[in-house]
Amino acid sequence: MAAAAFDRSIELMSELIEEDRELREGPALGRWLEVLAERQRADLSGLAPERQAELLGARAAAVLPGDGQLAELLAQGRVLTVKYGIDPTGAEVHLGHAVPMILASRLQRMGHRVVFLVGDVTARIGDPSGRSAERPPLTAEDVARNVATYRQQVGPFFDFERAEFRFNSEWLGSMELPDFLGVLSRLPASAALQREDFRTRLAEGSGLTLAELVYSVVMALDSVELVADVELGGLDQLLNLQMCRRVQSAHGQQPEVVLATGLIEGTDGTGAKMSKSKNNYVGLAFPAEEMFGRLMACADRLLPDYLRLLTELLDGEVELLLAQAADGRRHPMAVKTLLAAAVTAAVHGVPAALAARDAFRARFSRRRFSEAGPLPGVEAGRHGAATPAELLVRVSGELPSLNQVRRVAEAGGLKLVVETADGGQRTLPLTRGDADERLLVLLGAHDLTRASASRRVFLRCGRKVLELT
Repeated sequence: MAAAAFDRSIELMSELIEEDRELREGPALGRWLEVLAERQRADLSGLAPERQAELLGARAAAVLPGDGQLAELLAQGRVLTVKYGIDPTGAEVHLGHAVPMILASRLQRMGHRVVFLVGDVTARIGDPSGRSAERPPLTAEDVARNVATYRQQVGPFFDFERAEFRFNSEWLGSMELPDFLGVLSRLPASAALQREDFRTRLAEGSGLTLAELVYSVVMALDSVELVADVELGGLDQLLNLQMCRRVQSAHGQQPEVVLATGLIEGTDGTGAKMSKSKNNYVGLAFPAEEMFGRLMACADRLLPDYLRLLTELLDGEVELLLAQAADGRRHPMAVKTLLAAAVTAAVHGVPAALAARDAFRARFSRRRFSEAGPLPGVEAGRHGAATPAELLVRVSGELPSLNQVRRVAEAGGLKLVVETADGGQRTLPLTRGDADERLLVLLGAHDLTRASASRRVFLRCGRKVLELT
């Protein structure tokens, strides 16, 4: 897709925004997703350097040393080396990592060399950025286990026939101590100790190891080895990325231009960063239906940032969609549907995203869980002594805490749903007290203890659904 075709996609999207207000029904959503899919594959090498810089800057929260230097670098007309690194401290890559990866994809399609760098050495130190205490060190076995599926997970954002998938152990693993000491000798200690998070930890008496102190230097050696022209990373990495520029200068290299992206807030809308530990994340390895469902369940106030940072929509297009939703010209749920489908399509493809939309509608719009495809299930007889809260948290793992189930019940979102083969459906609301009542007692109170081939029973908590088999 050449530059002219990219411009054509802007015209098509403008027409869709002005003419198609539904999105959730019929073939309309598919047309939106096809335009966005074309953009995701677009050849951007023919765009003027100023437009390339604009496409990159729109996703960046900070550019070092500045936007002007980025435009000048792109205008040089040579193939740039672009570095994006990730430490394999966990087995899952999630949408919080996707924003810089979208930038990396754009740079690759502008004709540049992209290196997806796995920090298998730096992971064993642990990035100290923003931490209040030392991270337990990882073993080589931990790192190998975590990184096993990384290439597959990030594959939708990179063309690995052209992009490189590297490990920093390739050069750090064989680095000799005198060489590393030579690097440290050229850097003032104040370069690390000026960090506010380090000073805070020292003042509070929290642990701070020498390994953490030199983490950013070790990370910077990756930039030196690759002779990176551009580096991508989250805004929380800004101090580490500044060290990369400093160490490159100490080695006589032109310091890289840094594109630091904003941090994605978790789906629960509490203000916490997206992370697996808080169960407020969307993993790139999630099946299409789960990815779509988690995005549909995200807090409404996150919609503007998610649209801007996680889709191929341009800023002006996002503003038009949000304006239409605000003044009543477009239903807000249609905009959220577009978000969920666009992100799911970027990872799993358009057909899978549309199928996920259909399954979601069957489950939550038509209210027929029997039509929604396979649902997680628990055996009522085996777990009859458990409470609904325990089924959702400890047995199935669908929700992170018992208190969350109780809060949903208090708001009226905990229910038993009975569906019959003839199309009938009965909803039985459960109270906060019911959340901690034994399952068999609740089923008995509603005459549901006897199994029946013509009757299926579901436990719903918000958007989570279990079938009681």
